[in-house]
Amino acid sequence: MKNIRFVLLAAAAGLILTGCGDDSGAGGTPSASNNPSTPIASLPSPSTTTGTGLPLTVSRTGGFAGFNDQVVVGTDGIASVSSMGKAGKCKLETGFLNTLTDAVKQVDWASVGVTKPTIRHPDDMIIAVSASGGLARLDDPKLKPLVAPVGTLLTEATKPGNLCKPV
Repeated sequence: MKNIRFVLLAAAAGLILTGCGDDSGAGGTPSASNNPSTPIASLPSPSTTTGTGLPLTVSRTGGFAGFNDQVVVGTDGIASVSSMGKAGKCKLETGFLNTLTDAVKQVDWASVGVTKPTIRHPDDMIIAVSASGGLARLDDPKLKPLVAPVGTLLTEATKPGNLCKPV
């Protein structure tokens, strides 16, 4: 009985490791999803901003769940949302809008530049942020002030709640 458990455990571990490996050295041609230079299909477009740091565009694509969300926050605090094939709008709560605006202002967008996010590995979830003519992945160290507010924005805008009321 112990031998059967060992064989099953070894087989399961082998399957798991096979699914996590990189097949680029296996003699085959790497697929587009394994090629880190393959750009994502939909990017937020760099935008010019007013003194408020807005408009701000955030996109979330890929990942295991196959996200394809985009949120554009205007200077009026209205978020235009595209998520799961549905479009809508919601109004950000004033306190949260101020937090988001302050975070956008903390980023030196000139030093961020325009770096089109690329897929780094299979099932890579890319969160890209665009404001003041800059574009980068949210995990760029220069965008650190935006990590928490953008995470909240994606949660609230894609499933409107207390901080983003449908309009």
